[in-house]
Amino acid sequence: MEPVTPAQLFQSVTTRFRAEKADGVTLTFHFDISAPGACKYTIAIAIGECTVAEGLHGTADCLIETDGDTYVGLETGVINPQDALMQGKVKVSNLMNMLAFAKLFKKYEINTVTQQGRGKRQLPVGPLTGVRIVDFTRLLPGPLATMFMAEMGAEVLKIEDINSPDYIRTFPPFINGVSAYYLALNAGKYSISVDLRTEKQRLIDLIKTADVLVEQYRPGVMANMGLGYEKLKEINPRLIYISITGYGQSNSNAQLAGHDLNYLAASGLLGLNKDANGKPVMPGFQLADVGGGSYIALAACTAALYEREKTGIGKFIDVSMANAVVPLLALPFASQQAQGQTITELGGALANYNIYCCADGKYVALGALEPKFWAGFCAIINKPEWINLIAKQDAATVNALKNDLEAVFSQKPAAEWEALGNKADVCITVIRDLEDLATDSFLNETGAFNTIVADGHKVKTMAFPVNFSGANNNLPAAPFLGEDNNLF
Repeated sequence: MEPVTPAQLFQSVTTRFRAEKADGVTLTFHFDISAPGACKYTIAIAIGECTVAEGLHGTADCLIETDGDTYVGLETGVINPQDALMQGKVKVSNLMNMLAFAKLFKKYEINTVTQQGRGKRQLPVGPLTGVRIVDFTRLLPGPLATMFMAEMGAEVLKIEDINSPDYIRTFPPFINGVSAYYLALNAGKYSISVDLRTEKQRLIDLIKTADVLVEQYRPGVMANMGLGYEKLKEINPRLIYISITGYGQSNSNAQLAGHDLNYLAASGLLGLNKDANGKPVMPGFQLADVGGGSYIALAACTAALYEREKTGIGKFIDVSMANAVVPLLALPFASQQAQGQTITELGGALANYNIYCCADGKYVALGALEPKFWAGFCAIINKPEWINLIAKQDAATVNALKNDLEAVFSQKPAAEWEALGNKADVCITVIRDLEDLATDSFLNETGAFNTIVADGHKVKTMAFPVNFSGANNNLPAAPFLGEDNNLF
């Protein structure tokens, strides 16, 4: 199949124009595309109509400059627009007008489908075998939860709007042209692409057969599409309907936009996690999305399925990620309530429960919290006189002990310290770097990863971290968009 060119994309613009979304819009756009595929085009929108002309004509409300490969990638959904902007691959003179423009056009569809559907796959066998889940989620929280449900045996039907699929499909890095993030969160699912505006009955027919529906829109969006819980429970009273949002369904924050960092801020977690200067520290992972979204949705889903076995009736489940991460503060909050202040013994205040740098520049976590572990540690470093120091709470003693421990740990490499700690059973663990995880013996021994085959490439993804006796958790690779339209 010949690759699509920028000129072909511009020639298709009028057929992809969404006139119903252009009410009141009057804008002119200049596109200056450099090699490869260099060309210049003007797109004008007025009175609900779209015109395209070769060359730059008139005064533009927005000038877009990029190369041909990037433009093709953007229009076909292979390149994420936000990444392209942040990396400087696209220059836009008026970002707000560009955002308005993007909403007015469907993604360019390459007519020749090169991928062949795999038909019905051999799904894992587990406690959710026989459960059908209709999955409207995208990005991280919901897709990770539903992938874990698939690993437990559920049949997960990933629903995507053909005009606006899961954004994560366009996020780099890519493996053979497919987002590694998409592969990591959607293994074991079926993909059904629909036009959410015109194929409502098809969705209704699917939902009639479902046990669970999971969605991740802001409150009210599904209802506006005619897919709210109150309507769907009339056609499927057994339906368990899970809504994952940032702030919940009906409160003063319900309609606020947010991301993982915002939910951590609202919950108080960021306020507790500070550096030596008192500045909150950003975690390098999505704590609220996974801990407050994926895991809580899983727990709520399985509880509701159990209840339905007794009552025969489904229910609506409201998962607020900001609320769901608050219990991670259970002990610090209890301390604050009891004493009127935040006590951070387990957050760096103790010398015997802390992080230390070793001779090779790697770090270890010393978790010798209880006296028996601390005494054992003092024994292996031949410092019996330090045993009683952890009972002293004054800052001078604690800081002096931290300094002494820094000197001690700097004498050996991290792996040697871990080996000594394991032998003496005193809680010393090397802090693994991300690049170490895939080959880590403990994580592989305990089944922390699944290995899926995607287009001939073996890719490791996160496995559901619970082992069920008699279960088989071999997951097929994530589906391409609309792969299973003919199966359901």
